[in-house]
Amino acid sequence: MKKKLLFLLCILQGVLSVSQAQNTQRNIAYTDANVRFSVISDGVLRLEYASDGVFVDDASHLAVNRLYPQATYQLKTSGGWIEIATPKMKMRYKKNSGQFTDRNLVITAAKGASPFTWKPGIQQKGNLKGTYRTLDGMDGDTQSQTWVADTKQGEKLKLEDGLLATDGWTFIDDSKGLLFDNDPDWNWVKERPANGGQDWYFMTYGRDYKAALKDYTLFSGKVPLPPRYAFGYWWSRYWLYSDKEFRNLIDNFHTYQIPLDVLVVDMDWHYTEKGKGGWTGWTWNRDLFPNPKQFLGYLKDNKVKVTLNLHPADGVASYEENYSGLAADMGIDPQSKQTIPWINSDKKFMQKMFKHILTPMEKDGVDFWWLDWQQGIYDPKVKNLSNTWWINYSFFTQMEQHRETRPMLYHRWGGLGNHRYQVGFSGDAVVSWKSLDFQPYFNATASNVLYGYWSHDLGGHIGSKIDPEMYTRWLQFGALSPIMRTHSQKSAGLNKEPWVFNKEYGDILRKTIRQRYEMAPYIYTMARKGYDEGLSLCRPMYYDYPDSREAYDFRSEYMFGDDMLIAPATAPVKDGYLQMHVWLPEGEWYEWDTGTLLTGGQVVERPFAIDEYPIYVKAGAVLPLYTEKVMNLSGNDEDVVVTVFPGGKDSSSFTLYEDNGNDKKYASEYALTKLTSSRQGQEQTVVIGRREGQYADMPSSRSFKVKLLSSLVPQSVTVNGHPAKYVYSGEEFALVIDLPAMPCNQEKVVKVVYPTETVQLNGVLGVSNRIAKSMELLKYRDSYICFKEEFGKMGSLHEAVSYAPAELPTLLAEFWKSYNDLPEVLKRQGLNEANAKWFLQSVGWTAK
Repeated sequence: MKKKLLFLLCILQGVLSVSQAQNTQRNIAYTDANVRFSVISDGVLRLEYASDGVFVDDASHLAVNRLYPQATYQLKTSGGWIEIATPKMKMRYKKNSGQFTDRNLVITAAKGASPFTWKPGIQQKGNLKGTYRTLDGMDGDTQSQTWVADTKQGEKLKLEDGLLATDGWTFIDDSKGLLFDNDPDWNWVKERPANGGQDWYFMTYGRDYKAALKDYTLFSGKVPLPPRYAFGYWWSRYWLYSDKEFRNLIDNFHTYQIPLDVLVVDMDWHYTEKGKGGWTGWTWNRDLFPNPKQFLGYLKDNKVKVTLNLHPADGVASYEENYSGLAADMGIDPQSKQTIPWINSDKKFMQKMFKHILTPMEKDGVDFWWLDWQQGIYDPKVKNLSNTWWINYSFFTQMEQHRETRPMLYHRWGGLGNHRYQVGFSGDAVVSWKSLDFQPYFNATASNVLYGYWSHDLGGHIGSKIDPEMYTRWLQFGALSPIMRTHSQKSAGLNKEPWVFNKEYGDILRKTIRQRYEMAPYIYTMARKGYDEGLSLCRPMYYDYPDSREAYDFRSEYMFGDDMLIAPATAPVKDGYLQMHVWLPEGEWYEWDTGTLLTGGQVVERPFAIDEYPIYVKAGAVLPLYTEKVMNLSGNDEDVVVTVFPGGKDSSSFTLYEDNGNDKKYASEYALTKLTSSRQGQEQTVVIGRREGQYADMPSSRSFKVKLLSSLVPQSVTVNGHPAKYVYSGEEFALVIDLPAMPCNQEKVVKVVYPTETVQLNGVLGVSNRIAKSMELLKYRDSYICFKEEFGKMGSLHEAVSYAPAELPTLLAEFWKSYNDLPEVLKRQGLNEANAKWFLQSVGWTAK
């Protein structure tokens, strides 16, 4: 009572300053008979009007959280107006004036913030867009098919509005949004009271897009962290596979030493009604899989997770194995053979569906489900309930409640709030360069609604044959996407197994998949950031560089986590190279595949051969990677390669994240290890800090390597003050220091002392690789060629450096001298004009 009196006294005085909100449960700043204003954060307000005075406290499908962190604001009432001010905005509402309109409500920027004025009815001008339910039938951003219901043939894809806009504010109307019923056993859908109420959210953020996304998670929920295996390679193909064929497939992955984590089994795993075909089925096809449980056990023995495709819309027919039990529980006479309809909003049906059909298969070994919902948009019983949204919710939360492992789904986008159910399936895109070119933008822009885990049919779906170059570029993009999954329609010409391609492409595909695994510790750490801060793995450039026009104009470029910039290669090469214009923001950037350090703040033109990709790493970055030995992401004790990139500031750091990998306790049970690199004069120090934290099955010790790229050969190397052995890799021009397994709670300090001499390492990796590759190809143009010493030495630089690292300065000086004079070297070699011209073009040589 005293608190209420004090509150009323402050209102009468006209000012209430609140640094720690009075109502810490809901941060309600003001309420009366008809309106309620809550401060979710300094950048988000919830505004409610209820003519009957009954406000909504139940969670909605959009806003699942009603409890917020304490917020700072000021409340004033003066002259009949209510004013709420936060550090970012000021809201004014005319007291007792009814529903919110442009006459009684206005929100403006706080002093010093990016200026704006908003009233109800004002529309954004610069929305940065979100995502879309499916890319079915899309050739790039244009619909090419007649069978797709979402868009008409020839129509451009219109992405939904996202949460961000260059206006610096966003208005969200949840007035008609469906609610949850607060059933403690399983929250279910319920309709909102039809009282004409208003339930609004207003977000302001200026150009701080990252803050806006994190604020959104305060009321709409976090993005759950997928299990670690999700970031490995997924094999998927629409094909009439049998048990034996899948075993042969897995054997080939082992034979060619290609990593694999997930096997996607498309719809032919189940029976359909005899002679009628169809999409829906719930019973294993024993003509193809005589013993499903043993097949699933075989996959587990090979550390491969499995998901099965479901098209649920046609319900459960009488020929399904578990029909009788389900029918009886649903009050249907099994003898009637009546098909049990699939109704997403029918809670009893969904519970019994899991009990009789889905949960038994999960116990047999199915790890998660592929929900391929293509049918009716809305539920037949609950008005405006999206079938896609609700089936995603029901499957995910059922797994969350009843399984020990981390829940994950693979499904279509259902709308705002669907970020809480993770991995998306983007649908059946056309096999074309246009489709490849569109997907990087589509990926990154989806992060504007926190839908950061799109999984594409890498290589395209609709087509009849594969262009090896296009597929290679698509897979390279896939390795730098949230989920790396290949797939295609049922066509003999669309087999994407890496070993069916010729050696050139097969080697690149294998290398690309292995590269994905080497990057896994970095990727998984960034995925945790998605959970903590709402930042997706693939992000538009304007998150980090909001004031640069290029960040919006170069829409295909994206940040891959905090430290990598990707400029996707999405067009065929010409004369051996794809010439690309790449925007590099301010600072220095290391072009990973060529070993070239470039100055940012400009657009650069760069050539890329088919085995090179435009990956740019912030200069000086120190990143955790795996070794090439990792074939699966199920382990917690893999060796970590602390990789230091050249250039940049005097010091940099990265915090490595670890957890169990597949348990549900990651929110509180995890470990962090800080990695730092600093350089003073000729001495570089790399510190692997003490691990902090705890999680189940955490290894007590771990082996590390420290790799310094574009490195000189050192004078000395010590680990914790003791001399240490090292290897200089001429293949990568990198210094590699092996640290024996040590307790993870012990700090490791690596010190490297370099000589004072200057050596030109910038770009030598790419140039020497191109020279060696072209010299090998030259032999096929002139099989009896005999390389003269001057020319021949250029092709064996890597080996020469590896055998005699101490000779690095001399070897590089000779190499660069010959390279800069390459046309004359070719003349002295005796190449005819045609071969000389070809060779210069093959290595991308240009006069300096």
